[in-house]
Amino acid sequence: MKKETRIAEVRLEEIDDKMILEGYAIVYDEPTLIGDESYGFIESISRSAITDAAIKDVPMKYNHMDSFLIIARTKNGSLTLTSDDVGLKVRAELLDTQSNQDIFKMVKSGLLDKMSFAFVVSEQEWNRDGDIPKRTIRKIERLYDVSIVDTPAYDKTSIYARSLEAMDLELKTMDLAEQNKKAELIRKKLNLKIKIGE
Repeated sequence: MKKETRIAEVRLEEIDDKMILEGYAIVYDEPTLIGDESYGFIESISRSAITDAAIKDVPMKYNHMDSFLIIARTKNGSLTLTSDDVGLKVRAELLDTQSNQDIFKMVKSGLLDKMSFAFVVSEQEWNRDGDIPKRTIRKIERLYDVSIVDTPAYDKTSIYARSLEAMDLELKTMDLAEQNKKAELIRKKLNLKIKIGE
């Protein structure tokens, strides 16, 4: 399965001089257009998609970069991910490092205001009724990271392009499976006619 990325909002909170970032990485059952109406799909993530195993060890990064210092992490408790009625809530208490201070100041000033998350899907459903295909994500196998990002323009880049390629592959596979099912049904009918004729 391919790793995919989505964009969400990020907010900040200052409590007792602590640097805290929070927001919802995932909003459940919220239809979102991936791509555009001419070439894209509507996606929603079901409430049961996130399991404890999927969020066992998740880092918060900057722009999904492995070369940038990790901002927070579930492993050490500086990052908490909580599934509630709305979605997957992210709360990060930033350590007092220079890079984290810079990130926090940029969020505070409005230079950074988006959060992204990278994930792999293990269970999904496609519905081709209507003009735009609909994808429902039933289970996320793994959440790779949540990231503070410079710009929400990822829908114009290769990350979303890969999601659209995955859509093409999924729908072609569904078409092929449907054709094979119809061909098998025709074969069974022909075999039945031959047996009756005998």
